[in-house]
Amino acid sequence: MKKFVVWTSELDARLPKKYGREVSKNLAVESPKLDEIIEAAKTLGMKVVEVDWDKLNPRLSGLDENLRTRGMLIIESRYGKSKSLRLIAQKIREFRKSKRRKK
Repeated sequence: MKKFVVWTSELDARLPKKYGREVSKNLAVESPKLDEIIEAAKTLGMKVVEVDWDKLNPRLSGLDENLRTRGMLIIESRYGKSKSLRLIAQKIREFRKSKRRKK
């Protein structure tokens, strides 16, 4: 199992890669919440080792406040970081799509 840090900004579609987005624009989600990332990771069988709700990714220090998403977690996964982030982003999209249908 591999351990790595996941910042909410790594999945945020509003940010360019320069500011830390790790997944492609078409996979990224708009303003991901830490709760969504935790739920998606657990659903995918990943272990959430640590959560810090108030941490800010250092890459975001120069951005407007409305683009800064706070939160960091340490995840343990059998996949590498890139694949894990893609899977989490896809799962968050599924969650959001199913919530929209229920309304």
